[in-house]
Amino acid sequence: MKDTFSTYHPVLNMIFFAGVMGVTMFVTHPLILGISLFSGICYSALLKGWKITIRNNLILTLPVMIIAAAMNPLFNHYGVTTLGYLPNGNPFTLESCVYGLVMALMLAGVITWFSCYTEVMTSDKFIYLFGKMIPALSLVLSMALRFLPRFSRQAGVIANGQKCIGRSTENGSLIKRVKHGITIFSILVTWALENAIDTADSMKCRGYGEKGRSAFAIFHFDKRDGICLTAMTVTFAGVLIGAMKGYTFSRYNPRIVVEGLPLNLKSTLVFACFFLFSMMPVILELVDRVMWERRRNQTDGKMIGGYRLWETF
Repeated sequence: MKDTFSTYHPVLNMIFFAGVMGVTMFVTHPLILGISLFSGICYSALLKGWKITIRNNLILTLPVMIIAAAMNPLFNHYGVTTLGYLPNGNPFTLESCVYGLVMALMLAGVITWFSCYTEVMTSDKFIYLFGKMIPALSLVLSMALRFLPRFSRQAGVIANGQKCIGRSTENGSLIKRVKHGITIFSILVTWALENAIDTADSMKCRGYGEKGRSAFAIFHFDKRDGICLTAMTVTFAGVLIGAMKGYTFSRYNPRIVVEGLPLNLKSTLVFACFFLFSMMPVILELVDRVMWERRRNQTDGKMIGGYRLWETF
């Protein structure tokens, strides 16, 4: 599904994802991470639907979160609040457990936002942004970012083709299934290498990266982009100011210190700014749908009998 935010200028798309993922990776405040994960899930559901979001993002991310949350207190024993002792005699502390949960929340948020990034930031947008500054690197990164979805789709195509000739990985003995899987993987790797070489040769023949080469772009910065950029700048500036004032500060060693909780007026404004910033794509989509319905109702009211031809007589 193509949402409203995807139709905005690539600069705005890149600024948004850089901002929201930067805050998610470098701020360990639990409320900030919770807002980031919630907004990422909402935007992922808007882009791919709730079923795919629950299946790919939540179900696949949940085991990673559990592992991250469980591994930290097993290997890190900082903190002064001892809950018990492990069989090897190391303390099991509250601070390490809480920090493990925070890290799991951060990991889930980054994975969710990166899945949204791959849907919005297409290879055309990425090359448009960085093609002139770093042409070789932008081409490599663009190919790498679109490699996984294409790789998975092609793997399904190859598997179905091999299944039609009796080389399925679901039937037969274990040895045969392993052989068939190796064959499919070998074909897939060969396809990937040939595709990369063809893409590189094609771009070279077109003069990509050469000095003085002109380029056509379908992206233009208009008034709508300016309004959106202003809103993003104001909300993100509120987050930065709050971070400099210490409202997003958190520490888990040796004691748990989380600023801004309980909420007061200033901390609420900071968290509200980040909520508005991270929910910007969803808000834009909702506003666009409301405006579309309003215009449609106005059009229906002006037309006699509706849109169907036989109702106009």
